[in-house]
Amino acid sequence: MPLFELVLALLLAGALFALWADKVGAPYPALLALAGATVALIPGAPEVQLDPEFALTLFVAPTLLDAAYDASPRDLRRNLGSVLSLAVGLVVATVASVAVAFKLTLPHAGWAAAVALGAIVAPPDASAATAVLRKLRPPHQLLVILEGESLFNDASALLIYRIAVGAAVTGAFSGWSVVLMLLLTCCGGIVAGWAAARLHIWATSRVDDISVNVLLQFISTFAVWMIAEHAGLSAIITVVTFAMTLARRLAGRMKARHRIATYAVWEVAVLVLNVLAFVLIGLQLRDVVSRVHGGEWVTYLVAGAAACAVVICVRAGWILLHATIARRLAVRRGAQGADIPSYGSGLLASWCGMRGIVTLATALALPSGEVPFPHRDVIVFSAFSVVLVTLVVQGLTLRPLMARLRLDHDDTVEREVSIARNATVRAALKALEQHGTDSIASQALRQEYEARLSPHASGPPSKAGHDRLAALQRDAVAAQRAALTELRSCHVVGDTAFHVIEEEIDLLELAADARHQEDHEAPAHGE
Repeated sequence: MPLFELVLALLLAGALFALWADKVGAPYPALLALAGATVALIPGAPEVQLDPEFALTLFVAPTLLDAAYDASPRDLRRNLGSVLSLAVGLVVATVASVAVAFKLTLPHAGWAAAVALGAIVAPPDASAATAVLRKLRPPHQLLVILEGESLFNDASALLIYRIAVGAAVTGAFSGWSVVLMLLLTCCGGIVAGWAAARLHIWATSRVDDISVNVLLQFISTFAVWMIAEHAGLSAIITVVTFAMTLARRLAGRMKARHRIATYAVWEVAVLVLNVLAFVLIGLQLRDVVSRVHGGEWVTYLVAGAAACAVVICVRAGWILLHATIARRLAVRRGAQGADIPSYGSGLLASWCGMRGIVTLATALALPSGEVPFPHRDVIVFSAFSVVLVTLVVQGLTLRPLMARLRLDHDDTVEREVSIARNATVRAALKALEQHGTDSIASQALRQEYEARLSPHASGPPSKAGHDRLAALQRDAVAAQRAALTELRSCHVVGDTAFHVIEEEIDLLELAADARHQEDHEAPAHGE
């Protein structure tokens, strides 16, 4: 019971932190990290032991799907070089650097344990940074690169993590087996994710109940992760492919009520999982701290400080070097102005290396049974130190840093939103023309859509002919969705602008549904 009460208290604190974070411009995981550290110091807090595989499945799968669903394949392809540089090159460099630092701190530690720590702290959680950056309107390209990094760096880091854990437990390592495993896990994960998404769409298209539909989404997410794990595939690549395929295929098929309910539930679920992850790592950290005595504290603190310094410095050096090379290549190609990467954007990206839920989940996933993972306690302590320092120090200074850098305003998304809005409205007006323009309902609905093209259009439409109006609006909404999907398929707009207009169309669909329901309920009220 004490654990349940503690979790309830921390969930309430997480809700308050999320509200406070919006006001102060800080990522709420930074406040959760402080709460997790506080939990570790609470006397009498219950001890918790999690199954390693359960920890990864519970905390990583839903948050990864939530991030991947909004990713833009078009924008990722345009920035593929930068994304791969961060998601693969920087991860490998960070793993190697942290492993060397850990070996210098604990010379008697094995390389497998050192590499495992490096893989745990290597992948940043860009969602924490982008949650702040979106409100500050940085260059759109920077957001795309950070979001792409957060999707694929988890896969490379987790692959290294599994190799290191396996080597530490079994004492065996084979280079050829690693190459074959890399090909199988990545390529197989892509195929499995695509197939699972198609199967999910086919199965849920016959389910109209919103609550059951949302529940099936969660079940399928966990199922895809677990099936990939048991099949020896990359669970992260599989889930990312699964989510991106769903996003592309469901755009014109999911009803507005389902989509709005789904987004709301997933936002709450991700918040709850973040709170629980920090609570549980805090409880485990308390157990770790209780076993540290005397001079061991020096070793633990030095290991944690070294890991923090390495992940921050390596990221800054890697990104600024990449920015320098990119600038020179752009100048050679004859690029000018905004087409040349700026050092300001590179500096901001280097400060967006906050670690979060993936680092916590992989630290929790280290074996802790009768034969615990070598140096597990110091690894967990160092991992939490990296999460705490990067979230608090970098998270709380991200807003003032961007204000000082004064980066050029980027209106890419706004421009694409305007293109999509005008194109979808014209598609709706064209659909209305097929029904004639003489009826009161048609004229009223045309007024609504013309108002979206021009703020000086005529006032609100008449309430007459609601039944006809609802039918016309459903046709117009269908035309808008088809036009919007075509714009994204032709790469005229990216997924960010797509989702903005999709939300507007959803609201129009809800209005049409409300009119339809009002017409059918009116006779009953009259009676």
